[in-house]
Amino acid sequence: MSSSEAKDGMRDGRMSSRRPMVCAAQAVFILCLGALGGCGDAGFRPMYAATAGNARLDEKLASIEVAPIGGRTGQRLRNELIFQNTGGGAPKPPRYRLEIVLRESSGATLVKTTGESASSVLNLDSTFRLVDLERRKVVFEGTSASRASFDRFNTIYSNVRAADDAAERAARTMADEIKTRVAAFLSREGA
Repeated sequence: MSSSEAKDGMRDGRMSSRRPMVCAAQAVFILCLGALGGCGDAGFRPMYAATAGNARLDEKLASIEVAPIGGRTGQRLRNELIFQNTGGGAPKPPRYRLEIVLRESSGATLVKTTGESASSVLNLDSTFRLVDLERRKVVFEGTSASRASFDRFNTIYSNVRAADDAAERAARTMADEIKTRVAAFLSREGA
């Protein structure tokens, strides 16, 4: 094969199968860049950038009052949301209130032939709504679910501790999801 044939991707008078794939990938990349470049204000922008009202998203999140949630797992969920929204700092004067209704259940998995459960799954399901305190209006609502499995042991303390750890993991996961969804809502124009 001559050097000119190698440059053109030709071999034995045929086009190499690699060259069309590279050209197609380059064309797709160029089209994507063109599509993103033409988006302007309606396109992609960082979630934590300044919004239309010049209020930053982290300031809006810090101004969310999280209403009390019943039960120990509800308390964990509330504490985690407060920490994530404020970053551990002092909350801002409330502009929004986040109300959450939490349902907790557990189910056995891996049932042995003797009828004993070797493992369980903690199920957290919630409905939440974000209330604008100034307008006294629900501006965003949704549902969230979180699951955490834990092993069952012969000792009571081990079972209690494993279930407690699962509740903490499930509450943290749910707090992450709710915070992300609320942050995405608040980052939009005019929210």
